[in-house]
Order: sequence, then structure tokens, then C-alpha cells
Amino acid sequence: MMTLERRPNIDGEDFHHDPVMESEIIEILGNLQPGVFADLTLGGAGHAVAALTANNALTVHGFDRDDVAIDAASARLAGFGDRAVIHTTRFDRAADLLREAGVESISGFLMDLGVSSPQLDVGARGFSYRIDGPLDMRMDHRDTKTAADIVNTYAPGELLDVLRSYGDERHASRIVDAIMSARPLSTTGELAQLVADAVPAAARRKSTGHPAKRTFQALRIEVNAELEILGDTLESMIDMLAPNGVGLVLTYHSGEDRITKDRMRTAIDGDAPPGMPTTSPYRWFFRGARTASDTELERNPRSRSARLRAITRVAS
Repeated sequence: MMTLERRPNIDGEDFHHDPVMESEIIEILGNLQPGVFADLTLGGAGHAVAALTANNALTVHGFDRDDVAIDAASARLAGFGDRAVIHTTRFDRAADLLREAGVESISGFLMDLGVSSPQLDVGARGFSYRIDGPLDMRMDHRDTKTAADIVNTYAPGELLDVLRSYGDERHASRIVDAIMSARPLSTTGELAQLVADAVPAAARRKSTGHPAKRTFQALRIEVNAELEILGDTLESMIDMLAPNGVGLVLTYHSGEDRITKDRMRTAIDGDAPPGMPTTSPYRWFFRGARTASDTELERNPRSRSARLRAITRVAS
């Protein structure tokens, strides 16, 4: 596998990110019961800062594997003292680390599964199809697998499955054929142009975004094993909810949303046979998925694909 040894040359001060659906989320977090709120995708701490400001009864434990995000979050949360605790790790370790810290139940949790603007907008991170850079896409630079490894070493069938499963890419076969013919690829610019050329002209004209958007999304998910760890992590956090606790998940992709909805529904239905009342302590906090407002869409077009789902544990 290719390994990129050098960490991207950006620092925490450059990590500015507008939290998606912030007003809707903060309205919920502001009313949480006193206790611990777990932000499993801390990023630049936008949601965490808003939660701590809106609810003085909360302590935030934030989790992220991106060192640049951790640097930014540490700076932004410094003023909150011991009300903010930061963990540099993947979110699938959150429940274990909370318990190691003596936290047995939580007032709420948030998972914002989108890639952040600072990651997209820095070419050296390799996430962007608009800015040329190395084919990297690692959230954690200590990981070894990069997007270049996937593009250049996966068998055609494996690559086809990645693009279809994680990108919902309808032109996956054409894109994979083009990649096979052009290997090796080393930069995002090369890949973005290759994908654009592989997609039929009629489809490019109908598309509202870049033709490579779905391919890059699929590769990012595969590089960081995002869907592999989502379901079990969500289950573990739901199990930790205290009475009246609320779990929130923001998804941006049909696969993420499907896993989120299924795991929440399983917790809510419990062991009850179909059509029978459930004895589960969990309920939908609100039905269905909420989406960004027209005002937010105008300000932040990247929020267009966001879906917010929420589960709560009822008081016993």
C-alpha cells in the first residue's frame, strides 16, 4: 500500500466549519437533562460550543480522530474548563472511554457524519474533487490505507462494489473501466477528470454537482471504514442514554441513513412481535428525518443532503 508520511500542513486555526442544522440541534440540546453530552464527531467543536453555551448543566465529551480538528476543538473549548473533555480516537471507542472515565449514562449524544468544510477545502487532505492534491482521504493520518491504495490496487469487482454501495453511483461500471485503463493514479485532479470523462455527457448536463462527487464520497467512506463502525457505535450509545436522554444523528448518504434508521427502529421496537405494543424504553424523539431549512440551504449548499434523526429514552 502507498503510505503518505507527511501530515497535511494546516493547523487548527484554519479549521472553521459551520455546523449543519445548528439551530434545530441546539433547540434540543438546550433542554437536555443535566449530565454528559457525547459529541462523537467533534470536528472544530461547533456543535459542542453551542451545546455548552445553550445548556449550563452539560459537560461535553468530544471524540475525533482528525488531529487538525482536535487542535481546533481544543482551542475553542479551552474557555469551558473541565466542562469539556476531548478524546483523540475513532467514535467506535466512545462508549468504552466514557465508562473508563466513570460515565455510565449520558444525557445525549450527537453523530454528524459529514466531512467538514476544512477537510474538503484543503487540497493536501485529498478529499476534494475541485482542488488538486494527493489521493489520500484519511481522517487519521496514522492509518495506512489511502484512496490511492483503493483506486490502484482493488480488483475491478471490489472497486465496483465500493462505488455502488457507498456512492450510489449509477455509472460505476464506466468509471471502474476508466480507472483500470488509467492506473496508476496519484492525484485527486487526475481522478476527478477521469470520472468526469467517463460519465456520459447527457448525465453530466443533468447533474447539479460535480460528476466525481459520488465517487469521492464512496472512496472516503471506504478509506475510513465509516459504515463498518457506524451501526455498533450507534447501538452502544443508545444503550448509554439516561431517562429523557436524546440521541441525534446527522447523515448525508443513503447508506448512513439506512443504518441509522434501522438501528434506532430496532431499539424502539425491542423484542415485541410485529403489531404488538413494545416494552422498549426507547421512542422516536420526532418522526421521520428533518432536513435543513431553505435559509440554511441558501447559506450552506452542502447541507442539502443532510438528514437528522433522533431517538429518546423515556423516563421510567
